[in-house]
Amino acid sequence: MLESSNKCHPSLEVIGGAVDEFLPAFKTLHLPYIPYPFIAWNRHVETIFAAFFRSRPEVKFRRECLRTRDDGAVALDWVSGDDRNLPSDSPVLILLPGLTGGSDDTYVRHMLLRARSKGWRVVVFNSRGCGDSPVTTAQFYSASFLGDISEVVDHVGNRYPRANLYAAGWSLGANILVRYLGQMPCHVKLARFLEASKYALDAFIESFSCRLAGAISLCNPFNLVIADEDFRKGFNIVYDKALANALCKIFKRHALLFEDIGGEFNIPLAANAKSVREFDEGLTRVSFGFKSVDDYYSNSSSSDSIKNVSIPLLCIQASIFLQFTLAFLANSAENDPIAPSRGIPREDIQVSISLSFLLPMCYFVVSVSRLFLKFIIIKENDINYGNVH
Repeated sequence: MLESSNKCHPSLEVIGGAVDEFLPAFKTLHLPYIPYPFIAWNRHVETIFAAFFRSRPEVKFRRECLRTRDDGAVALDWVSGDDRNLPSDSPVLILLPGLTGGSDDTYVRHMLLRARSKGWRVVVFNSRGCGDSPVTTAQFYSASFLGDISEVVDHVGNRYPRANLYAAGWSLGANILVRYLGQMPCHVKLARFLEASKYALDAFIESFSCRLAGAISLCNPFNLVIADEDFRKGFNIVYDKALANALCKIFKRHALLFEDIGGEFNIPLAANAKSVREFDEGLTRVSFGFKSVDDYYSNSSSSDSIKNVSIPLLCIQASIFLQFTLAFLANSAENDPIAPSRGIPREDIQVSISLSFLLPMCYFVVSVSRLFLKFIIIKENDINYGNVH
């Protein structure tokens, strides 16, 4: 671990080539964390408590339905009144919720309000079928498909050309975001860089540069094969069934689009899936041309893309926590039931660089628990992006 990371609280693992660039922007990472009584002792208690008892802020949205190039549609939820109240050059934050999530989710709304309190313009990207987003073709979204996020970023950037664009994603949304950021392999960038150095360098940089100025990945599963394995074990099955149920509800609302679709699709399996894996087997992997579910997961994991990220990226995970017995013996355990620690691509995070600036781009924080993760995110003035980018 780099020397600068030693300034952080010992319960945090802080790695990445961009530690020195990011760390000064945080003001509270050195503070001790006192877990909330009776809640923070167990990952499942934390998760369930938040699902049932976290407040749901009231936010008035203005919805924009964006038609995609393949005749699909996604819904962008903007905060009503922001066009009148914010300057056109206010920074814009695009929020990508987790699987089946949308602008109604409490965690999304809390992040939205925090950003707005700092003068940011915020838009929630509701993927196809999520957050009551319309489904107009026989295709939902997936971890592999980057067409929608590419169009959303371009659309938002064109609407606010004077503003810096940022994005934050949770879980599957984080996986999609990191894949979008790292979709061009570094060796391709380097080859083009060397070639362009002979000609118009500015035009070259513009040709492959990302329109986002920075991004945050929250609770990213990274390796979907490993995440799938862990998702089908122990109490995690409860979350698996809950997400499968949410997927089935979305599917059944649009089932007529899939009538007589034929091919390898297994519509009854998707419509009655008891797990996310079953839904992906019946529908997702076929829609996007994969031979099997494992093929889909293997080729849609952001762990393979993060080394190619060339803009500032902050990754935050909840990983290992300590359960203290009466004898003060510590037992380590996975703290995030959906994003297992063993799937984190630590080595690739260390080497991510920007070829346009030759600077390290990734900074990675693993917290002692999901509640500590929230603690370091929501503290006032924790992140000053002007110092980071």
